[in-house]
Amino acid sequence: MNAKEEFKKMNRAFYERYSRLDDSDDFWAYLFKPVRQSIRINTLKAPLELVLERLSERYELEPVPWVREGFFIRPPGGGTVNFGEMPEYSLGLVIPQEASSMIPPVVLEPKPGELILDMAAAPGSKTTQIAQYMENEGCIIANDAKRDRANILIANLNRAGVLIAKVTVRDGAYFGRYENTFDRVLLDAPCSSVGMVRKNFKFAYTWSIHKVLYHTRIQRKLILAAYRALKPGGVLVYSTCTVDPLENEAVVDFLLQRTDAKLEKIKLPVKGREPILEWEGREFSPEVKKTLRIHPQDNDTEAFFVAKIRKPR
Repeated sequence: MNAKEEFKKMNRAFYERYSRLDDSDDFWAYLFKPVRQSIRINTLKAPLELVLERLSERYELEPVPWVREGFFIRPPGGGTVNFGEMPEYSLGLVIPQEASSMIPPVVLEPKPGELILDMAAAPGSKTTQIAQYMENEGCIIANDAKRDRANILIANLNRAGVLIAKVTVRDGAYFGRYENTFDRVLLDAPCSSVGMVRKNFKFAYTWSIHKVLYHTRIQRKLILAAYRALKPGGVLVYSTCTVDPLENEAVVDFLLQRTDAKLEKIKLPVKGREPILEWEGREFSPEVKKTLRIHPQDNDTEAFFVAKIRKPR
């Protein structure tokens, strides 16, 4: 089966745009095949080794290189895991989470006792990961703009045993009024979700350039508010699950041009590729080279983009 031809049939505009970005056979082949299932063991509920021992009796596990608590998981002989039938999931010992989406909380480096804003938190896998690293000490403002998504967020926080999260339902830009308040901010921004095509082809079928432009406007507004809310010396992590430069490098460049923000190089055992420094006739700051761009074939995960931003003291 030719993956390129399949994507042309699904959505020719989608194929034509992203073939300009990466026209390798591997890019389209990996985007076409299902993403590997992965989990994060929740040490708020039980020791890592204890849960790992239980799971190893029933599943094949492969460590996720960039997250100590992360594992690719599958039943012996292949197939998929039904988490609804897994007692460890119901007990909150295990959090199903795509492996590349575990990167932003690791880059954020949250510490016990800090005040942290998760600006677009639902469904909450990254929020629970942040709480895990904070050892349930401090405070997380877990925000989402939609009430129905916030209800899912609350359910997931409760199952994971998170005690330090305050859930709010606001447009994320609202938090820009709390200038110099948060030790760290995670903005896992709403996006066109190109990286999630491996989970569901609907993201390819329904893709349009209008969705990209719509999300770009939201992302710019949110990243400025997130940076304003950050304390001097604090860290803002901006991430998306898309490959589009307008939603990734261009948004980070937008922040750099309007603030004193500084980028820091991300040092993790994860394969990435050179960030885009020019797109559609527009050049971005050389600082953007410090961001992490991941295509699906790099680590056999979803596509992802992560930037680590520091506010000077």
